[in-house]
Amino acid sequence: MWQQIVNEFTGNFSVVPAPVAFARLLIAIGLAAVIGLEREMRREPAGLRTHILVSVAACLFVMIGQELSAIDFGGAGEQRQDPLRMIEAVTAGVAFLSAGGIFASGGHHRGLTTGASLWMCGAIGLGCGAGNTVLAAMATAIVLTVLLLLRQIERRMGTHD
Repeated sequence: MWQQIVNEFTGNFSVVPAPVAFARLLIAIGLAAVIGLEREMRREPAGLRTHILVSVAACLFVMIGQELSAIDFGGAGEQRQDPLRMIEAVTAGVAFLSAGGIFASGGHHRGLTTGASLWMCGAIGLGCGAGNTVLAAMATAIVLTVLLLLRQIERRMGTHD
């Protein structure tokens, strides 16, 4: 039993090695941060954190798709699951749910970061469902950093309510 648990946390990167996955997630952060910072400085409703969460989620969705495509779902006549359809179903459902949490009133938008974080949790859930808990944990650590650390930076910039 213990060996199965150890294997669950050590043998998850069949397509994208862990250091490469982490580098890809960091690059997604950096690229989105450039755009999000510009939006933040203009006091747009979707700022630094929201852009980073969306980018990291998209990056994670692609890597999870790569990992899922490596799983043997059976032969052509036996295959019952399409990994890309699994991702599409989760992203569509979470997007619908997230949109319901965004409010616009008097020119102010609320709930964008929450919507992005819900979408991100969909990606994390896909990672866990695919058995790639290490990748999902790395993304979770990044999201917590984005939500907690960047809020402090936004406050110092005077852009956070």
